[in-house]
Amino acid sequence: MTYEEYLDEVTTLIVEKYGVKDAAAIKIVVDAQDKEYFVAHDDKPEMRTLDRAHADARTLYQASGIGKAAARKK
Repeated sequence: MTYEEYLDEVTTLIVEKYGVKDAAAIKIVVDAQDKEYFVAHDDKPEMRTLDRAHADARTLYQASGIGKAAARKK
């Protein structure tokens, strides 16, 4: 998939798997881009797989303020 499709997939997975609103999921992904989390994904198309998208969605959600707050409630 293209880089843009990959980012869309990660965003969608955050929404679907963790019940995060669209705007919040977009912010999580944009913030990760700003921190250059996806640089390697842009350079290496082989990193843009569905399995990797699931892993990245989990990692980014857990690292986000939303994910950390949810973990504290458990």
